[in-house]
Amino acid sequence: MAIKLTTTRDSVKSIKVLVYGQAGAGKTCLSATTGGNALIISAEAGLLSLRDTDIAVAEVQSMDDLMEVYELLKNNHEDFKDFDWICIDSISEIAEVVLNKAKKDHKDPRAAYGVLSEQMQDLVRAFRDLPRNVYMSAKMEKQQDQDTGRMLYQPSAPGAKIGQALPYFFDEVFVLRIEKNPETGEMERMLQTQPDFNYQAKDRSGALDYYEPADLSIIANKILNTSNA
Repeated sequence: MAIKLTTTRDSVKSIKVLVYGQAGAGKTCLSATTGGNALIISAEAGLLSLRDTDIAVAEVQSMDDLMEVYELLKNNHEDFKDFDWICIDSISEIAEVVLNKAKKDHKDPRAAYGVLSEQMQDLVRAFRDLPRNVYMSAKMEKQQDQDTGRMLYQPSAPGAKIGQALPYFFDEVFVLRIEKNPETGEMERMLQTQPDFNYQAKDRSGALDYYEPADLSIIANKILNTSNA
């Protein structure tokens, strides 16, 4: 029999995380909190906040660059086989790169956005399904609910379909918040793991508190240790 049976407990060996937040919240800095051997795939050229760290970076400027990195990771190339965390910063910027290329190739904007949707969904699935921990950051957008007037915050990417679809690819979707600690009075960065009246978020593991420290190693330890307990 070619099919190998496993169990739901044994199948959870890595986590896939999407984090969105406002500019300057510290999404890029999360890549320095994995506690493992991380590779940052960057399309932003905005890694100044990590200048005091020593993390491997693959800078991409096109879809071809990105797919080359993917193939090297998938095939466990000698220079890429030891990374246990893949951090894409940011998926929103990469979508803009894809869209710009599609607009040059297609005169009809509708065709360009169709290419964007198809390529981005394939890309997110491909990286998400790598047998490693994956962290993707995204910009944040806000929309006003026409019925209630409340502001709704969610991951952002060019093309409405991509931004709306992103959360469905991940078990863990967090919003990076900067809030005042009621005990210390200090402003702190934290990850909101559950949805509320304004913010979209989810934690399918059930292992996380409503707010968690902005530290991916803590998130991974809680989820993986719970699944293996």
